[in-house]
Amino acid sequence: MQKTVLVHYAHLPHAHHDLHVLTSTVDVFGTAHWLLADPFPQPGDAVRPFDALVVSVDPDGNAELTELSAVRARRPRLDRLPDGGFVVAASRTRRYEDANQVQVFDTFGRETLSFSVGDAIEHLLVDEASRIWVGHFDENPVGIRCWSATGQLTWTSHDAGIPGLFDCYALNVSGTTAWACPYTDFPLVEIRPDRTHRPVRVWANHVRGAKAVAVHGEQVAFYGGYGEEQDRLAHGKIVETSVEPSDAGLLTLSDGSAPGRRRVVGRGSRIYVQAEPFTTWGVFDLSN
Repeated sequence: MQKTVLVHYAHLPHAHHDLHVLTSTVDVFGTAHWLLADPFPQPGDAVRPFDALVVSVDPDGNAELTELSAVRARRPRLDRLPDGGFVVAASRTRRYEDANQVQVFDTFGRETLSFSVGDAIEHLLVDEASRIWVGHFDENPVGIRCWSATGQLTWTSHDAGIPGLFDCYALNVSGTTAWACPYTDFPLVEIRPDRTHRPVRVWANHVRGAKAVAVHGEQVAFYGGYGEEQDRLAHGKIVETSVEPSDAGLLTLSDGSAPGRRRVVGRGSRIYVQAEPFTTWGVFDLSN
């Protein structure tokens, strides 16, 4: 089976390797971010506010540090706003985490507001218009929703005509457009809330279980799957009403091995992959 090797993209500076990586992401402009803390709340501990450090590495390799005060999320999701601030959200809302689930921080690391987007966050991605896209997993089957940076709900997949939307397996946000491949039917979905004519388009798709999707023109790639297909990279072409499959292979680390435990982020034509110990991002670019 053909192997596609991830290209090195960004690395957490060694000076910060002694801190615990809470989460990491790549923003809509291509900058990688790591949310770090020491010490890290242990299982069973009450989640008390703690200070955290965001290390940001831009595409040129320049590093920037931002100290966040009084972070509350135990299992956080992170992304950066276009104005340089950050969004940190607890993936689960239980007891004290509910109303204060999403924290918005300014460029100085100070919390400016908080709000809730609902339990069971699978994906949280910010677009170029500062909108916060949230995809949920099956313990809160509300689908995909979009929020302003001030906590206002601006779009929801409810009644959007997306078949079988129960769990948002894959979400890709680039520019001001979102792409998704949700369970149970796994259609390819394009969402453009600002497009007055057909803000949502849906194509039938036969690739099951993908955890990330990349789109470039009429070309699409699905990464991941069930069981032995967790490293699968399946290609297809977007035609009138469906995705026409072409070839499939494996997406591997630079040495040809499987990533194992990983994080994935979809941004336009790119799928970013971060393998344990979560200090390095690799990238697959469908446009290359």
